[in-house]
Amino acid sequence: MKPYIAILNTRMAVLFQYRSAAIAGLCTQVFWGIVKVMILEAFFAQSVSAEPLSLAQAITFIWLGQALIQLLPWNIDKELEAQIKTGNVAYELLRPLDLYSYWFFRAMAMRLVPTIMRSIPVFMFAGLFQALPAPESWSALIAFVVSLLFAALLSSAITTLVHSSMFWTISGEGIQRLLPQVTLLFSGVVVPLPLFPDWMQPFLNLQPFRGVIDIPSRIYTGVIPVVEAPYYLGFQLVWFLFFAIAGKWLIARALRRFVIQGG
Repeated sequence: MKPYIAILNTRMAVLFQYRSAAIAGLCTQVFWGIVKVMILEAFFAQSVSAEPLSLAQAITFIWLGQALIQLLPWNIDKELEAQIKTGNVAYELLRPLDLYSYWFFRAMAMRLVPTIMRSIPVFMFAGLFQALPAPESWSALIAFVVSLLFAALLSSAITTLVHSSMFWTISGEGIQRLLPQVTLLFSGVVVPLPLFPDWMQPFLNLQPFRGVIDIPSRIYTGVIPVVEAPYYLGFQLVWFLFFAIAGKWLIARALRRFVIQGG
């Protein structure tokens, strides 16, 4: 495990250098957070029926989504994409490391660092100027933090599976265009999932992307009581194991058929 922890630490140290990009992204997230809050306020003002979330809970969902948006598996590692396209991934096979674990810890760093750099300022802004409340209790805060950890594992496993799928594609452009739309919609960042129509709820409650943003947000706001949190944490772990096993199998299958021409 020590080599993979070293990879995680090294990759995180590299990604922490992109502070200008983090500042630019922070400004964008704050702007869109304010816009979404205004839209929600207008929606609730015109609503004539009871909603599954209160306005305060819905606004909290919005700011949690903006703070944690970089956890979403919505992009890929450009270096890995280039290695697969050029065949330089063969050099990775010379390392005395498991390729899946190596890619997984790279993906983990890619999810954690932008989230850390942007989430803290967003939380501070929302707390100071948007009345973002704290979790209802210490136990809710602990459950929220554990859920975030599981969300990072799930997101990293999805990202690694996407990387593995590029062995079968000529270009990663199709995946890159599809991922943001799917992950933003089904994670609850665009619209909180409880506000979707009732007929969509059975599907939304089973699909994996809710484990990245929606479940931590529900725990934070108290929509999911602390006593029910273990079930939802288990939901995140089950999907994480599914994508981890699928990704490991896909890489093993790709390497059995992998052929590099030239030299």
